[in-house]
Amino acid sequence: MPLNQPTLFDAEPAPWELDDAAEQLVASVVFPTGPGQEFDYRVPDELRGEIEIGRRVRAPFGRGERDVLGYCVRLESRNVGPRRLKELAGVVDEPRLFTPALMRLSAWIKDYYLAPWAQVLETVVPSGVRAQAGTRLVTFFSLPPEVREKAAELKLPKKQAEIVAYLTARGQSVASAALVAAVGCTSAPIQSLRKKGLLTAETRRLGQTVPVAAAAPLEDHLALNDEQRVALDAILAALTSGKHHTLLLHGVTGSGKTEVYIHAIQEVVRFGRQAIVLVPEISLTPQTQQRFRARFGSVAVLHSLMSPVERNRQWERIARGEVTVVVGARSAVFAPTPHLGLIVLDEEHEGSFKQDTLPRYHARDVALRRAADEGVPLVLGSATPSLESYYRATQGEYQLLRLKRRVFDRPLPDVATIDLRTETLAVGRDGGRGAISRPLRTAMQRTLADDGQVILLLNRRGFSTHIQCPSCGQVVRCPHCDIALTHHKSDEIALCHYCDYQAPRPRTCPACNYAGIRFSGQGTQRLEAEIRELFPNDRCLRMDTDTMRKPGSHEKALAGFRDGEVRILLGTQMIAKGLDFPNVTLVGVINADTALHLPDFRAAERTMQLLVQVAGRTGRGERGGRVLVQTFSPEHAAIRSAVRHDYEGFAKAELPLRGALSYPPQASMVRIVVRGPLQAPAAAFAGHVGDLLKDELQSRAPAARVLGPAPAPLARLRGNFRFQIQLQGLDGQALRESARAATGKLKPPDDVQWQVDVDPLDML
Repeated sequence: MPLNQPTLFDAEPAPWELDDAAEQLVASVVFPTGPGQEFDYRVPDELRGEIEIGRRVRAPFGRGERDVLGYCVRLESRNVGPRRLKELAGVVDEPRLFTPALMRLSAWIKDYYLAPWAQVLETVVPSGVRAQAGTRLVTFFSLPPEVREKAAELKLPKKQAEIVAYLTARGQSVASAALVAAVGCTSAPIQSLRKKGLLTAETRRLGQTVPVAAAAPLEDHLALNDEQRVALDAILAALTSGKHHTLLLHGVTGSGKTEVYIHAIQEVVRFGRQAIVLVPEISLTPQTQQRFRARFGSVAVLHSLMSPVERNRQWERIARGEVTVVVGARSAVFAPTPHLGLIVLDEEHEGSFKQDTLPRYHARDVALRRAADEGVPLVLGSATPSLESYYRATQGEYQLLRLKRRVFDRPLPDVATIDLRTETLAVGRDGGRGAISRPLRTAMQRTLADDGQVILLLNRRGFSTHIQCPSCGQVVRCPHCDIALTHHKSDEIALCHYCDYQAPRPRTCPACNYAGIRFSGQGTQRLEAEIRELFPNDRCLRMDTDTMRKPGSHEKALAGFRDGEVRILLGTQMIAKGLDFPNVTLVGVINADTALHLPDFRAAERTMQLLVQVAGRTGRGERGGRVLVQTFSPEHAAIRSAVRHDYEGFAKAELPLRGALSYPPQASMVRIVVRGPLQAPAAAFAGHVGDLLKDELQSRAPAARVLGPAPAPLARLRGNFRFQIQLQGLDGQALRESARAATGKLKPPDDVQWQVDVDPLDML
């Protein structure tokens, strides 16, 4: 974990006192902030009935003996030798937050991703659940039995006597507010009775009453075609085996993968078990949610935009077994299902399944571990599987299932490229070169004339992606990052898309004061302006993170497109997945090269996947569909494979290249990034870390490669200079152990931080 973080621990714990120690109950505790190791505490007799693994505890820590909140991760009776352990101060949660299965899973994540255990635990259970959001503490009062027996003999003031009479008549405890209202008094007589020992007080945590919506009538399941039936039979065989199996469902876009999932889940539910369905956050649309609710009724949804109160309510429903299906994004892999029967991970290739903060887990691999531990099947689905999953399937680790045809035998859309090296682009009113080529413009005109709809993909937001002076060549850059600022015309600002730094739009060159500064490059704002100019009579809508900020804006936008009010939908990759609109007959990719030449070994794979996915948004109805891809690199293997719908051809060409260079999936990788505000100390510390890693690998995996330290592709980000080191080798465990040993006791200079990323996806 990064060091030099502020912690609430300002001192090491006091030395253990020597004593003749007998066998005692010992709890091992980890703390969310501070040292990452476990600390042992004696469990006092009064807590023996409450303490459990997976419950939070209050424990004294440091020389100041402050009460600190931690997690009990181990509990055992043992002789601790000649030392006296500090005692736990209290137990917090009732009931415990973690099931035994989730505790085992958290321990695996800690070891595999080299993350502090307490931080893993805080990731597994959301903060709203830990805080029991939506609940409140209520004090209940009752009469002790001996007081109730002699209540008539007590000589009390009027209001106190009325309270005793009321509680005697009720014969049970009453909430303080209800007691005050029933007797018509203040809290003063209640407190007086407590001081006299005539009332017993008990504090309980109560949830708010939430009205339950009436259950809607369930829809019937759709009939499956022959290919879908074969895939379903394989999944059902895995379900009935009672053992863990991983199955990769490789189906072209529109082949009905979701319907296969639904039929398999139906079988799981029929046997009284639960299913978890993971989808990318970007695909968690109301359309997806409604599809499952219409089939199963009792569905819980978990995603990042939920309030803490709603997340806590859903979590409790799941834990009580009231929910048959959990649909959610990455973190839903931790849903506390007591009767798990199946995990489905749709669009398994999506990068959003990898968390970019500590612990940097990948939901696909966590799901695999959880499914194996609980003995249930895992189904991975995608039209463009990650090469990691496809390779494992070809090696026999996963069972490969194929859906080669679309439902109703609808043809895949025709895909053609438009070579931007030779094609002339229109010039807009602002004098800048447009984004729409003549062939794409003509195709759009025909589609709209035939009452069809159009989707346009441009994975760059903003208006102009470069602000440059033609006189001196100066590019306007972020002062905190080594990144060119993007012009956002609607707000007339220059914005950094990495650190959110913004400045007013420059009118002259900051370097030479030249007045003819040039705004170039295409973003979705500029594309929107061009579309409105070319097609003034057809309503268009832009979907990117700039326009979809308000709650419900995503749903509202898609509803307008579904209803036909919007004819042209344009945006970033958020429109490339999870959308099923039969009237879309044309998809245009404005620039297929935006990520193709990044310094990332997955750049070609990601480009191919994005093109195939966005192409799959068309041709889903009886009218068929067409895709036009504008590119400066029509001969590139990734683009050729996408045009031909040839995923397997791309994989067969790409995998040998990965293997030759010791890249995943044939090899494992660990990436260490060192960053700091001053270049020299960060570079020197990165060199020191690199030397330690080489020494550790020499004994564990001498054939492994150590690349770096070297400046990261984004060499300066958010005010920090960044250096990276890559470990690559066939033995992933040896790489992780070497990284753990090398970084275990690092003490970086002031303001220098480091992080370890196991199986990294972000290489920039």
